[in-house]
Amino acid sequence: MPPEREPASSAVSAVSAVAAEPAAGDGPSVGGPSVGGPSVGGPLAVLVMAATAFSIAQTTVVPGVGTLTEALHTTPANVSWVFSAYLIAAAILTPIMGRLGDMFGRRRLLVVALLLFAVGSVAAALAGSIWLVVAARVLQASGGGIFPLCFGIIRETFPERRQPGAIGLIAAIAGIGAGAGLLVGGLLLDHASWRWIFWIGAIMSGAAAVGALLLRESGTRSPGRIDLPGALLLAVGLTTPLVALTQTSSWGWGSPRTLGLMAAGLAVLVCFGLFERRVAEPLVDMRVLGRPVILATNFATLLAGSCMFGAFVLVPQIAQAPESVGYGFGLDATGAGLLLLPASVAMLLIGANAGRVSLRLGARRPLMGGFLFAAAGLALLAVNHGSEGVVIAATCVVFIGIGLSMSVVPNIIVVSAPADATGQATGVNALVRSVGAALGSQVVATLLAASGTADHPLPTDGAFTRAFWLATGAATCAALAAVLIPRHRPAPNVDADIAGVPPADSGADPAAAATMGQPKADRPA
Repeated sequence: MPPEREPASSAVSAVSAVAAEPAAGDGPSVGGPSVGGPSVGGPLAVLVMAATAFSIAQTTVVPGVGTLTEALHTTPANVSWVFSAYLIAAAILTPIMGRLGDMFGRRRLLVVALLLFAVGSVAAALAGSIWLVVAARVLQASGGGIFPLCFGIIRETFPERRQPGAIGLIAAIAGIGAGAGLLVGGLLLDHASWRWIFWIGAIMSGAAAVGALLLRESGTRSPGRIDLPGALLLAVGLTTPLVALTQTSSWGWGSPRTLGLMAAGLAVLVCFGLFERRVAEPLVDMRVLGRPVILATNFATLLAGSCMFGAFVLVPQIAQAPESVGYGFGLDATGAGLLLLPASVAMLLIGANAGRVSLRLGARRPLMGGFLFAAAGLALLAVNHGSEGVVIAATCVVFIGIGLSMSVVPNIIVVSAPADATGQATGVNALVRSVGAALGSQVVATLLAASGTADHPLPTDGAFTRAFWLATGAATCAALAAVLIPRHRPAPNVDADIAGVPPADSGADPAAAATMGQPKADRPA
């Protein structure tokens, strides 16, 4: 039985919608020439394919835990490192790849990231042991730089009026990756084999790499040396707490190992921040990240990442739980993925149009509204998750809210950061979202595991209810954090917006907008 085609056709529709925006009002692109004049359909399709290849790889393996355990003759604890190693490596490599793109050219680094991801996918597909799969997943994690590189390419080479829609579409793909990955993974496990989970990624990333070779490289760069000490501090500072976070289900939150690694990691990250403020050519410019707009947006992103698990993790577990427990639907992996399909399509479409909304209303109001909309959907799931119809409706509300807010976030970051720091700024934002998701996932996993007993190991219905309320609280706090984004005067007219002035409530730094596209040496101190 062939896989469902609805996600693909929806993605094509979303690309067409962004690419077909009226050409009237298109101004010069930021930091370089526009791609192919008014038409951006071809380059955008390449970026969408690149983003999709990485985003679905995050969760395609999730339905295959049991299959990998049996096929590779290992234990569930060893299989868990397939996820943990990928998460840790992606967290480290995402800001590094973004910075390298700022230095050496984003198109060039996008090709490198896609090729590394493809090689890792092929290695995982051919692996004969679990530890070879883990090593291949670490190589795949270099694809974490795909998103900041895509955002930078859009800023540099797309006409200004089409940038918000294109950035929103790519951000939406990042958001729905968890849901789409579960569906794709379930389909491949049910109708093919676990190796095709990785072959699909290799095919998509290889095709995207070929397409990326045809993209135009702009001249906006931030030359310098690679900050190796900073990269080492960042790697150690992120690895230690993330290892502790991914092992809390077996170590416990209060164990000396967990607390010790988290404390050590936070101490190293503080040292990393102090070091980066003093070095001449930092890996991450802390002065840019310290801007109130970017700081508040990253804080809201952290909270949003922690609440996204409410739909991505909890709903599939409810769907696959047996009906005998009183709350489950008894679906297989494919059925659980299909349950999230309508919401994923809705999220993709809202993300493609979020840029237009932010142009009219400013970025802050859609950001707060999206988080509150997601909170309402999560509250509905907390109150009632006993039927498939209610779950589908509630997840649509959640995904629309998350799609709106998370599609606006990179637009805020891109407009607020200098043109030659786009990669590192969006890379850190992606890192913050991943850390939030990891934190939320582990908190809810602990909550669900604590409700089970030796006689009844499955979580209780009350545990799911508490988890949904916890996610509701995180989404509400994210909306409140969005209030911290500073207001600025609205742009007087559309022509000012085309010239680079941010729209009302965008939270963009006017000085950053005024220097968009300028070489670093030409910017005022």
